[in-house]
Amino acid sequence: MFRRQVKNVTDIIMQAMREQGLETPLKQKRLLEAWPAVAGEKVAKYTLNTFIYNQTMYVRLSSPALRAELSMRRQLLTEKMNAVVGEKVIVDICFN
Repeated sequence: MFRRQVKNVTDIIMQAMREQGLETPLKQKRLLEAWPAVAGEKVAKYTLNTFIYNQTMYVRLSSPALRAELSMRRQLLTEKMNAVVGEKVIVDICFN
C-alpha cells in the first residue's frame, strides 16, 4: 500500500512558477504595485514612472526636493519594499 504525498495548492503553484522562471518577475510586479502604499500617497502623486532592472528599483519623480529627501531614506525604503514580498528582490532604489 502506498501513501499519497499531500501538497498545498500554493506550494504546487509556486513550484511550477519557479520551474518556469516566473517567480521573480511576479515578485517584481508586486513590488512595483506596492510603491504607492509603501512610499505614501503624497510621494505617489509625484511619481512619474517605476521599473526594476538588475535588482535596482528606479523611481522617476517630478520634484527635485522630494528626490533629495527620498535619496536619504533609500535604505529604509528598500527594506520596506522587500518586506512586502518577504524576500530580498531589490538591493537598491535609484531616484531620477
